[in-house]
This record gives sequence, structure tokens and C-alpha cells, in this order.
Amino acid sequence: MMLGGKSSTGSRTSLRVAVAGDKGTGKSSLISAVASETFPDNVPRVLPPITLPADAFPDYIPITIVDTPSSIDNRIKLIEEFRKADVVILTYACDQPATLDRLSSYWLPELRRLEIKAPVIVVGCKLDLRDERSPARLEVIMAPIMKEYREIETCIECSALTLIQAPDVFYFASKAVLHPTFPLFDQEKHCLKPRLRRAVQRIFNLCDHDLDGALNDAELNDFQVNFFGAPLDPVELMGVKKVVQERQPDGVTHLGLTLPGFLFLFSLFIERGRPETAWAILRKCGYNDSLELSAKLLPVPAKQSPDQSIELTNEAMDFLSGIFQLYDLDNDGALQPAELDDLFQTAPDSPWLEAPYKDAAEKTPGGRLTINGFLSEWALMTLLDPQKSLANLIYIGYGHDPASTFSVTRKRSVDRKKQRTERNVFQCFVFGPKKSGKSALLDSFLGRKFSNSYKATMGERYAANVIDQPGGSKKTLILREIPEDRIKKFLTNKESLAACDVAVVVYDSSDIYSWKKAREILMEVARRGEESGYGTPCLLVAAKDDLDPYPMSVQESDRVCMELGIDIPVSLSMKLGEPNSLFSRIVSTAENPHLSIPETESGRRSKNIRQLVNSSLVFVSVAVGTAVGFAGLAAYRAYSARKNT
Repeated sequence: MMLGGKSSTGSRTSLRVAVAGDKGTGKSSLISAVASETFPDNVPRVLPPITLPADAFPDYIPITIVDTPSSIDNRIKLIEEFRKADVVILTYACDQPATLDRLSSYWLPELRRLEIKAPVIVVGCKLDLRDERSPARLEVIMAPIMKEYREIETCIECSALTLIQAPDVFYFASKAVLHPTFPLFDQEKHCLKPRLRRAVQRIFNLCDHDLDGALNDAELNDFQVNFFGAPLDPVELMGVKKVVQERQPDGVTHLGLTLPGFLFLFSLFIERGRPETAWAILRKCGYNDSLELSAKLLPVPAKQSPDQSIELTNEAMDFLSGIFQLYDLDNDGALQPAELDDLFQTAPDSPWLEAPYKDAAEKTPGGRLTINGFLSEWALMTLLDPQKSLANLIYIGYGHDPASTFSVTRKRSVDRKKQRTERNVFQCFVFGPKKSGKSALLDSFLGRKFSNSYKATMGERYAANVIDQPGGSKKTLILREIPEDRIKKFLTNKESLAACDVAVVVYDSSDIYSWKKAREILMEVARRGEESGYGTPCLLVAAKDDLDPYPMSVQESDRVCMELGIDIPVSLSMKLGEPNSLFSRIVSTAENPHLSIPETESGRRSKNIRQLVNSSLVFVSVAVGTAVGFAGLAAYRAYSARKNT
């Protein structure tokens, strides 16, 4: 006896099946026979769409079957139906071997070329006409094709004339969509796929209430009740453990069913053609078809304005600090790659292996992630993708109310008016011309050694770290490098600066061209900030201070800063030392959002005009108010005089 019960189909309410294949393979006869439960005498070349009722199959979902034309004249219609289909059925004729060859020579490559993502069911029609003198087994014929085309979910042969396995074709088609095997099981290696193993391990952890690494009889019974609504009697329970122990010796101990045994049960469901049981468990735990938590389980607070951001609360940060210590097995204050992999072993993937998170945080020379780097990665993920951050928190065991996970910051425009901010995470945009030292600045921020070799940044790059401020406070600073060739397009969006707490413009102090380009960028940032209303504090950084400075750039940069009303450039050399004071200064600038905002000449004129208009309006309103007051007093006196007489 095995664990299991009624399946779940997720949120789908209907299915659309496109049936295609060479002319004469029997696709229209198959559709008609299944719909009418009898073999048709006359079948049109292309049938109109037919819907099988919801009670035709166990999942109780109506299936719309769309017949498609075989001729090349109707190619546009065929492609349209492929794109709309939830699953594609490709037919061949059992009595025409050439039509089987056409699957791998035309139909399957064509679906790939069109980038059709729907699962494929291969159906051999006219089984009753097969030459019995060559009884080749279906699995022998299809094995090499299925190995090459992993999108094939199932192969089946049928007969519309005798109705042998004809209804099963559409049962397997619906099953391929509702309970697909492909995301769960590697047919070639004959094992569970990594994402399913990770999901099953998380489910096991959730069921292991006493945290002893095994599911005892009570926990197994709770599992059965919670997921399938019915308990297991003692005989069934013994049967489950006996099956596991025979095939997976380490699957059962004196404590109960172990993780290997739990994983084995999932393999058994799939191998015995019951992926719907595995899916029922997964969907009960909130997993979607990609084996990720469904978005509806990941509520994220909404920002009311582009100049707001989302941060982790102290409660969430405390949880992360505890998790870090739990997985820092050697207590060296840093996570080795293997320890980090273990931490995310119940997530679909380690979330920081790809850009923008890869190499975005501080690591030791040996490649271990420090506590500051760990917390900074979470801050970065929360800033860029709070839903992903929440999902990964849940994967690794965060059990608090999602409402206590995030806080939405106050608008930066309000911070400017109040002349202070309550934010703990600041985002700094790093602009500058090519070879000005932007990447070296980010590397230094992460504690990496200076490199003389130049490598252009191909896309936007992030770096995040924790900055210790005077007074003992800690703030997270996120640097976002904007390559020169993307600046113009980036600033075209009027909301591009809304998320920026400080804009840093870097230039090579030894290169006059670099300074001129930096000046253009600075003026553009200032102008865009004035136009959009998202005025951004700015810092100018004269990099490569170890080289002889270009005299004109020194004089002009000071003058430009004075004209814009911002501080004179910060001179530094990443080659000679780490510019830690610069990062602290960036945070201090962000903490005073009303200062260091550049003001252009045109912006200054507009401001003066607004002030003049506002003062005029105040004068007019006062004058009008006084006149109204006198008029009211005169009217009252006239009324009193009439009343007294």
C-alpha cells in the first residue's frame, strides 16, 4: 500500500489541444471517434473545434480539441493553433512508416523552430491496419526520438475504428499539461530532477515536526491527512514502510521514514505512472508547474511612488543572521560555497549564481561569503525583486507572517522636505565615461585588489556592502554601475532617477576628454532631476589620483561644482588604497537628502520664477482678503442701521 490520494490540477479551468500530422494519418477520424464514441463514416478534411465535457476524464476539466490543416497553404493557421495550444498531439499512421519518419524530419524540428513550449504527445493512428508481420515494439521505435526530443511527454498507438486506446490519447494529453512528468523525472538517468528533489526535501522538513530527520508514524499519518484528507490504518502504514525498505534500505530507520525513503516514494509514484500524486502534494504546498512557489503565496507591499523602495524588516534580518550562524559550521564568520549550497538546498536553485547577484557581494580571498556580503545580497535581492526575496526566505525556513518581512520606505521627496531619512538601504548610481575607473571603484567597495588590466562592463553591474557609520550605525549601500553607452537611454526615462539616493559621476582626472564627458553626464543628471522632480544628491569623483592631473580639469571641475552648488570633487586612487572614506561619504550624503542636489542655471531661474509667483499669490490673496473684510464690515453696518430705524 502506498501513500497517495486524489490529485490536484492547480488553477486551470480548461485545456486546448492542437492535433497535427501529415495528411492521411487519421487525426480527424481520431477526434471524431472520441467525440462521438463511434467510428465516423465520412469525415471532413478539417473538423471544427470540438469540446469534450468536463466529466470525460478524472480531472473534470473540459478539453477543446482543434483539428489542424495538413497543407502548406494553411501554414499561418497551423502556427496560430500551435501557439494557442496547451498541448500538441502529433500523429503518424501505423501502416505508413514514412509518416513516422516525418515526425523527426519535419514536425518536431518545426515545433522547436517556432519555439513552441507545449508538451507533445506522439500518437500512432490506424493500429488496426498495422502489418502484423513486423510487430516492432513502440518503445523500441520511439526511444531514440524521445531521447532527442525531450518535449515528448508520451507515445501511444490507437485505433479510431475499434476505439482501442483512442480515448486514452486525450487523457494522456490532459495529463501532460496538468501532471507533467518532464519537470519531475529524468528518463535518461532514471532519477528525480534536482528541482523536485529540492522541493521534496523542503516538504519533508515541514512534515518533520520533531526535527529528528525522520517521519514517525504520527507524522506520516498527519502527512496523509493534510495532503489527501484520509488517515492511514496501521496495516497500510506498515505496507508503505515495507515497500520502501525493500527497495531503499536506508529509507527507513527505527525513527521512521528518512529523507531517502521519502524521495523514493516520489520516484515510485512517477515510475508507476502516477505523477498526479506527486503533483497533488506539490500543489498543496503552493508549487507551480516550474516547481517554484506560486506568486499568490508571495504577497509584497506595493509602492505608491517610484521614489519609494522596499527593505527587509529587523525581524527578517535577525532571522537571516541566525541562519548564517547555523550554516557557518566551522564558525569562521564566512560561508564556504558548500555551506551556501546547503543553505539553499530546499530552494529551486541557489539564487545568487547569475547576474545581477553573482559577484555582487564581499567575499574573503578564499571565495567565502562574509556575513556583510550575505546580508547585502539579501538587501540587493529585496530592492530589485522583493517577491523573489520572499520566496527564498520561505524556502530556507522563514515561517513568519509575510507582512512582517518588508517595510516600504517613505518617499524621497518627503525625506528632502523633512531633511532626514529613515532608510537603511541606499542605492547609488555610478556614472562616468569609459575607462574612468567605475569598475575599479565597485571592486574596491567589495574589498578586491586593484587590477591594471581593463575589462569593459558589458551591462549594468551591482555591488552591495554594509557600511559602518559614525555613532555605530550600519547602513547597506548598493552601487549600480551604468555603462557610458547606456546612460543616454537610461536617463530618457523620466523616472530613472527616482530610485537613486546618490548619483556619483566618476572621471579620470588625468584625461581631459574623460572630464568633459563626465561634465556632460553630470549636467544631464542635474537637468533630468529638475525636470522629473526627482532631484538627486550628486558627488563628483576625480579618479586615478596617482597619475598627473590635467590642470584644466582641476580648475573646471571646481568651478562647475560651485556653479551647481555641490561639493568639490573627491580625489582618490583605487590603485594606491581603498577609498573607504568615499563610501561613508556617499552614505552621509544619502542621509541628508536635501543637500548636494545640483541646480542648473535654467533650474535656478525656474525656481526664482516660482517663488516670485508664489509670493505674488500670497500678496494678492492677502489684499483680496482685506478688501472682502472691509466690504463685509460695511454691509454689516448698513444692515444694522436699517434694523435700528
